[in-house]
Amino acid sequence: MGLPALEFSDCCLDSPHFRETLKSHEAELDKTNKFIKELIKDGKSLISALKNLSSAKRKFADSLNEFKFQCIGDAETDDEMCIARSLQEFATVLRNLEDERIRMIENASEVLITPLEKFRKEQIGAAKEAKKKYDKETEKYCGILEKHLNLSSKKKESQLQEADSQVDLVRQHFYEVSLEYVFKVQEVQERKMFEFVEPLLAFLQGLFTFYHHGYELAKDFGDFKTQLTISIQNTRNRFEGTRSEVESLMKKMKENPLEHKTISPYTMEGYLYVQEKRHFGTSWVKHYCTYQRDSKQITMVPFDQKSGGKGGEDESVTLKSCTRRKTDSIEKRFCFDVEAVDRPGVITMQALSEEDRRLWMEAMDGREPVYNSNKDSQSEGTAQLDSIGFSIIRKCIHAVETRGINEQGLYRIVGVNSRVQKLLSVLMDPKTASETETDICAEWEIKTITSALKTYLRMLPGPLMMYQFQRSFIKAAKLENQESRVSEIHSLVHRLPEKNRQMLQLLMNHLANVANNHKQNLMTVANLGVVFGPTLLRPQEETVAAIMDIKFQNIVIEILIENHEKIFNTVPDMPLTNAQLHLSRKKSSDSKPPSCSERPLTLFHTVQSTEKQEQRNSIINSSLESVSSNPNSILNSSSSLQPNMNSSDPDLAVVKPTRPNSLPPNPSPTSPLSPSWPMFSAPSSPMPTSSTSSDSSPVRPEEAVHEDSSTPFRKAKALYACKAEHDSELSFTAGTVFDNAECPSASTAIFTATLKLRAPPPLTWALPLAA
Repeated sequence: MGLPALEFSDCCLDSPHFRETLKSHEAELDKTNKFIKELIKDGKSLISALKNLSSAKRKFADSLNEFKFQCIGDAETDDEMCIARSLQEFATVLRNLEDERIRMIENASEVLITPLEKFRKEQIGAAKEAKKKYDKETEKYCGILEKHLNLSSKKKESQLQEADSQVDLVRQHFYEVSLEYVFKVQEVQERKMFEFVEPLLAFLQGLFTFYHHGYELAKDFGDFKTQLTISIQNTRNRFEGTRSEVESLMKKMKENPLEHKTISPYTMEGYLYVQEKRHFGTSWVKHYCTYQRDSKQITMVPFDQKSGGKGGEDESVTLKSCTRRKTDSIEKRFCFDVEAVDRPGVITMQALSEEDRRLWMEAMDGREPVYNSNKDSQSEGTAQLDSIGFSIIRKCIHAVETRGINEQGLYRIVGVNSRVQKLLSVLMDPKTASETETDICAEWEIKTITSALKTYLRMLPGPLMMYQFQRSFIKAAKLENQESRVSEIHSLVHRLPEKNRQMLQLLMNHLANVANNHKQNLMTVANLGVVFGPTLLRPQEETVAAIMDIKFQNIVIEILIENHEKIFNTVPDMPLTNAQLHLSRKKSSDSKPPSCSERPLTLFHTVQSTEKQEQRNSIINSSLESVSSNPNSILNSSSSLQPNMNSSDPDLAVVKPTRPNSLPPNPSPTSPLSPSWPMFSAPSSPMPTSSTSSDSSPVRPEEAVHEDSSTPFRKAKALYACKAEHDSELSFTAGTVFDNAECPSASTAIFTATLKLRAPPPLTWALPLAA
């Protein structure tokens, strides 16, 4: 129920009802006055709190802006750069938001506090002043009226009239004051409906403007938020894969730490306790020591892990000798003495264990026996980039593209290991591998086929994209812009050996087809990069740093898939010269095991026509006659050309090279065991020496010579007959000829090879292996 209206007509009567109504209006004004007063106080507190909030948020934004992410490795992926930039983006958004908040706070004082204070002072204050005046006039009127009524009627008429006129004037003035007060009370009651509410509305409008600005900032921030969300998810996925790899490496290190040592520039390094003589006696100080065998430099750094700091200056000396200390000559165990060229006296050192002392003395060429603790952990390759290898990959790809291109999780879901190995054994069987037209049976699941493809690529002696180019590909992926990355990877791909590039092109074309069906199989380019990055670009050394670079391996594969047509079908913008290209491929071929076409040659028995045989015998006899005059010089040249074949035995009857069951280990490019002579390139299947001889068949080495004790051989002669048929190739024919009068039908074993040369060779010469 609202307040009753104040009628001006009641002012004259001044009835008790009028007075009660007036009091109710006055009470409402007092209530409004107190409410406005509290509201102004709370508004000021709110503004102060907003200022403190804004200050705190600005400080928070400054902290975000100052923090910089430090990622593991020497470069960051695009996702990591997006995440690292996110803190600065957050800070910018918060600062922009707080700038708008400050404008709202400054505006709040003008639109809320000032109008409310003005209304309270000018309107409610004026009503209070009018009330005071009304109360004063009421008291004056009532006093004069009582005094006038107490006048005696015996007064003179003139006095009574004067008193009556005076009372009328006071009554009239009281009536006017009463009307003005009622008018003011009603005016204030009406004014508060808009002058009190309007500032509050303006304040809320400022809040809405502030929040709308935040909404607009959120809309502008939406694109970056989406990109950041994707980057965070990609980084989380990479973390899961990287974490499992690091955990696996950690377990390997726990099981056998010596087999996973990091390749160090030092011959030996580790902690040793060095005996130091002091005034009060001797003490053993812990040092981190390094030794370089080439320069014989020993560097000793005093360091204690417990204190976490160096205990003195570094010291370097040149090794003169190293001697083991006998156990009975010193109280400490595992000790050895070191003499230096540039320091007088003997330095006594204590190793951490007997094995540690042995390794230090071995490195320093001490008197301890030398034990080679380094193990070649590289397993023998069972897969090659030969015709069999290409056949296997093509069959797998054909099966996937015809039967399972739309299977979800293609290449990510692995098959059962026993099934995968069984399929590989079938595919790698030479009897079935030659059947290029035979497809993989439908009984094999797609996940088994995809796992077999990946396993075969991992079985290669080295990764498909080669160890020596691994760091170059990683550096290319770390370039700042995408165009530079594509260009550099384009150039590197064309530096790969021909077979590696052909296999990589075959694989990338297939993976592009898989990615084109990602809506069905869910295998995007990024997912395929995660699957094939560690397989095609695995590092030569398994370290934490190498695992951290897996994300860049994935990026390289993504670029190859997305740009496969340009990379494999066009020449790079800045191609290498022929000499550089030949040198790089020569190095790459030296650093990997010989392919199927470079395996040791096998003797084959060739049946030729009589005419052809007579011509060949005449050539061989003439060659033998020309050689017989100076056999020693030619033998020397023969041994220099073939350093791995024994030609020192003059009674050698026959050479029996055999084909090994498996390939030799892959020597390091810098290993002294790496071959420095040209490798023979021979066909993987028997090749007849004559185009008309089609019935050649391989024979076992024991069938190359018909050994019979009853038929003595006077002499057996082996020779190499060489003929140049191309500017850069040499046709190479080798065999064993038996000069035996009692056995005119002695067999002749012939095989053919092709020797790759850098320069045109002499046209024809003959070399005997044994006379």
